[in-house]
Amino acid sequence: MQVLEEELEQRWRRMFAALAAGEDVPPSHRLRAEGMMEAIVLIGSTARDELTLRMCSSYQSAFGRSLAEAFGNDWQALFPFPQIPAMANRAPVYPSTQD
Repeated sequence: MQVLEEELEQRWRRMFAALAAGEDVPPSHRLRAEGMMEAIVLIGSTARDELTLRMCSSYQSAFGRSLAEAFGNDWQALFPFPQIPAMANRAPVYPSTQD
């Protein structure tokens, strides 16, 4: 099971590093990692809370701030387990007319 958990941590690092650099991450990468998170918990390899803490650590390493700082203390209400808060920055929108 350690191989699966190491792969998941690598995927978190790649996703969060790309997002922190302003790049996009395909939704399939996030969805596959979420499935891995759920599988790890379902087979009893790691508890949900421990896995969430490890994901938080990976996020903080990439962004230099915690998930609570980025999304508020109740961030898990917005992103319940196993959802990964992996979203690109919003693109700037400029008006195309003078209205």
